[in-house]
Amino acid sequence: MKIRFMSRCLLMASLAIPGAATAAETAACSKVIVSADPDYPPLHWYDGKELRGPSVELATRILSDLQIPYEVRYVGPWKRVLATAQAGKIDLVATLKIQPERERYLEFVRTPAFPNPVAVFVDRKRAFIFSQWSDLTQHKGGISLGNTFGADFSQYAANHLRLEESGTADTNFQKLGLGRIDYFVVGLFTGETYLARHGLGDRFMAMRPFLTEDKNYFAFAKSSPCVKYHDAFEARLKELVANKTNIAMLAASLQGMDIKLDVTSLSRK
Repeated sequence: MKIRFMSRCLLMASLAIPGAATAAETAACSKVIVSADPDYPPLHWYDGKELRGPSVELATRILSDLQIPYEVRYVGPWKRVLATAQAGKIDLVATLKIQPERERYLEFVRTPAFPNPVAVFVDRKRAFIFSQWSDLTQHKGGISLGNTFGADFSQYAANHLRLEESGTADTNFQKLGLGRIDYFVVGLFTGETYLARHGLGDRFMAMRPFLTEDKNYFAFAKSSPCVKYHDAFEARLKELVANKTNIAMLAASLQGMDIKLDVTSLSRK
């Protein structure tokens, strides 16, 4: 009886080993799946075939330097990218702003990858003096659906500004041109890209100072086994930021889109 019992135990143990190996393989990070917002040029965008832009370029440079296998994967619109990251089906988001709700499921790499200031765009013929948020109180503004620019500005806007949320950059620049709004709040790069693509740089402009001095960051999905690479990824990112590799990538992207901005000055802020 004892011999038979021991034989059964040995058999069960031998059967359990492959199962344990499979579980370990499932928990391992065989490659880092990288994705990004497909409609956020010049930082990242989808060209119909692949995700492109300095966010993707910098992510893959770091992973290559660390000899970590990766795949850049287009998964659909931005909301789907975030939902997929929350589900742990992509491992690394390149790049985005830090927001409290995102920190629930994303482990942000705290070294900023790129400057990403938010600007107040106006019609050059109807420009007004702007040096602080309170200068906007006597004007009517616009913002694209779903856009937020930090808790402080959101609270200030709710309490003091007439800020109308509607449509996209295209919708809001049309409203700005028709005089239905006096200014449009949007990311500097997003606004400048739109103006360059449509040849409207002579009609509209981004005012200085910027509304907020925002930045974009990489983030690993907390539920992904690849989050184990977080510290090594950040260490290499710090080196590339120190030698301005990130700024060179961004400058090349802006130049390719005929956007004339001094990103060197932005990177010092």
